[in-house]
Amino acid sequence: MSIKGMRKALFFIMCLVLVAGCTSNPGAKEAETQSLRVMFWDESYFFQQYGDLFAMQHPNIEIEVVTTNNIYRDLGPDTDYDKAFKDFIEKEQPDVLMVSIDQLGTYISEGKVRELDTLIERDKYDIETIYPALIELLKERGDNKLYGLTPNFYGSAILYNADLFAKHGVELPRDGMSWYDILELAKQFPTEGDEKTRIYGFDNNWGISLTQLASMISSSEGIEQIDTNAMKVTLNTESWKKIYQTALDAMKSNTIYNPGENGFRGGSMEEYYQSQPFVMGRAAITTGDSYILRNIKDASEALKDYKPFEVGIVAGPASSTEPDKSRNINVSEVFAIAANSPNTDAAWEFIKFVNGDQFAKIKSRSLNNGLLSRMGYTKEYNGISLDAYYKLKPLPVDYSGMRKIPNGFYEKFQPLLDSELKLVEDNSKSLDDALAKIETEAQVALDQAIKDQEEKKKEEEAKGGSSDGTTDDSSEGSSENSTDAAGSEGASTSSNSEVIIITD
Repeated sequence: MSIKGMRKALFFIMCLVLVAGCTSNPGAKEAETQSLRVMFWDESYFFQQYGDLFAMQHPNIEIEVVTTNNIYRDLGPDTDYDKAFKDFIEKEQPDVLMVSIDQLGTYISEGKVRELDTLIERDKYDIETIYPALIELLKERGDNKLYGLTPNFYGSAILYNADLFAKHGVELPRDGMSWYDILELAKQFPTEGDEKTRIYGFDNNWGISLTQLASMISSSEGIEQIDTNAMKVTLNTESWKKIYQTALDAMKSNTIYNPGENGFRGGSMEEYYQSQPFVMGRAAITTGDSYILRNIKDASEALKDYKPFEVGIVAGPASSTEPDKSRNINVSEVFAIAANSPNTDAAWEFIKFVNGDQFAKIKSRSLNNGLLSRMGYTKEYNGISLDAYYKLKPLPVDYSGMRKIPNGFYEKFQPLLDSELKLVEDNSKSLDDALAKIETEAQVALDQAIKDQEEKKKEEEAKGGSSDGTTDDSSEGSSENSTDAAGSEGASTSSNSEVIIITD
């Protein structure tokens, strides 16, 4: 073979080698399988809500769910939940942590989660269309830096029956109304008629008591029953007197729906919907998350004689001193990257996806998991605008101090509170006298509970164990939203038997 021929043959062989090298493993880096451990409360729901969609876009990233249900399995009444949570993370070593917004602050201060700002800047990841209130809340925990993102949130708004307002000539609600404004507006509606046909000025899904209403007002105003720094009960104050007097006047006005012991506890679908005056068009105002809109839609489809009405929504309840701000913006799932994760890029791909535009577009038709953080996709539900849920700015809410309060305190405090306020409702005692007695006796109960807790801790330490006895995160729900969630999410329906059970 000639030199020229040999060169041609050699060139041909080299081409074959290059082609084989280019085509035998296309996108080798992209196709390389990666493992990612994600922390979540339930594996099945995780894949339903996030995992399956993520896998379609990133088939090379295999997700293993580390379920937090295992934390609760062995918890006793006096278990230190915070320690159990940290021990779980230390043992399981998840790459992606799912934490509450308060826990996020703790893990930031301890250096256990990775800052996201550099990754956001590197990938030019757009956070401008994420609800600014959420970004503000998250940055507040991280000294103006982002350490976590949340795909959804729960917010409260003021919903009203525009038809009833027009019929009775009452001025429509406006953005930024406080609880004091809402209850005054509710009083302008008539109170005559029997319980099954009359209208109400205000309805909170299944009714509300004096103590519940006072708790909702105080949560919105940021006023606590206990100063956890000094461990002093602070109920006998002008602020609390105003709250309880407002709640008392509202209850006595007979415009607030409160069925008491006659409230719905189980029955048919029709009975379930009939137990909610606002859903049935018999209440002028309610407050809560977007779940109420879904209830209205379901009722209109389930009941033959259902009479539709025009629903309006405005932003609130707001703080009475800062009407453009709210303490009712709640986050349940913050995803963060563990600082020691060897899979930072894969973890970031997951967080980017579940907080991104594509995910928001897919999930925009459902309100099953709250409101989307990514704005511009869930603009309305059943023809009703959801803009009001995105209008207010957040006010910080920190429940970490409540974990200092021993469980034993509430066993004595709640019966005392209920009995004294019942006397006030029955005109058997003045509000001033009741609050004075509650504060004095509650302080004795708190001091004793702290003493008992310390003695028990010493006993456990002497035995080689440890016990804290403080409340866990689940006891933090003193806000209006937690009250709403207990009412709305505690309902389960069965399409076969048309029976609903409400869990207390």
